[in-house]
Parts: sequence; C-alpha cells; structure tokens
Amino acid sequence: MKRLLICLAGISVLTACATPTPYQAAGGDQWGFQETQIESNRFRVSFSGNSLTDRETVETYFLYRAAELTLERGFDHFIVVQRATDTETRIVGSGGDPFYRPGFGLQYSYFHPRWGWHGGGDPFWNDINYREITRYEASAEIVLGRGAKPDDANAFDARDVTANLGPQIVRPEAG
Repeated sequence: MKRLLICLAGISVLTACATPTPYQAAGGDQWGFQETQIESNRFRVSFSGNSLTDRETVETYFLYRAAELTLERGFDHFIVVQRATDTETRIVGSGGDPFYRPGFGLQYSYFHPRWGWHGGGDPFWNDINYREITRYEASAEIVLGRGAKPDDANAFDARDVTANLGPQIVRPEAG
C-alpha cells in the first residue's frame, strides 16, 4: 500500500510538470510573459512557452498580454512595430545501455511514423529513443495609442483583442 501511494504521488508530480505554460508572468522558470518599457508609450513584450506549448498558443498569449498592458496603461490600441516568433528545437535521446561508449560498434538511427526517431548501437541491442523538443517565443515592440485604432494591419484595438482572445487564455491553477 505504501509503495502504491509513493508511485501515485510521483505520477501526480510528473503530471503537474507535464502541462503547457499557462498565461502568467515569467518567473524563475522563465516561461510566461515579460515586458520592458522603452519609452512612455513603447514596450517590448514577449511570451515564452515550454516544450508542451504550441506556437499558436504562444502567439495568442503574446497578443493578449500586449492588449492587457495597453489597457492597464490607460491606452486604447497598440501597433506592432517589430514582431518575431523564435523556435528552439533540439533532439533528446533516452534509453539504451548506460555502459555503452560512443564509437564502439555500429551506430544507426531510423524514423518510424508512429514512434518517432530510434537508434541503436550493436552488438548489444541497446535501442535509444530520440524525441524532438520544440519551444516557441513570440516577441515584439509595440506602440500604445489613444482614440480610434488607425487604419493599419499592424494596429489592434485592445478591448477587441481581450474580448476575442480571453476565452482561450488558460491561467495557472490556484493552489
């Protein structure tokens, strides 16, 4: 019974860590939104997601934060001056023989549509699983403005953005 409780506690801890980045200020783990004031009405805004947060969510959270910041500062609209979404991808291997030394024997890898990248090193059949991890960060400089939104494709009405994107925002669980 004690082992079962320990296993369940371990699984719940791992499950809590295995969730997309919620809409939150970036803290010690660096995932979330950040902003830096450049001038009285110009800011650099960004949102970084962990490897479980897809690109669309990162870009949605970025736009929502830009709109939220605009309203917090008493402005009505914002214009995106420069915008970028950066992608960081890396391949991580797991499994295999912990005593296997690179350069010994034959190395190979293959891709299977269902299981992803696999590799191994003969003669010991120490199969290594490869997984691609991708993280996204959306960032931009925005200029805040008052009054009617300009007729510009890069201009956003902050109230419309918060109203339309608000239902998609997932905030951290209270606890």
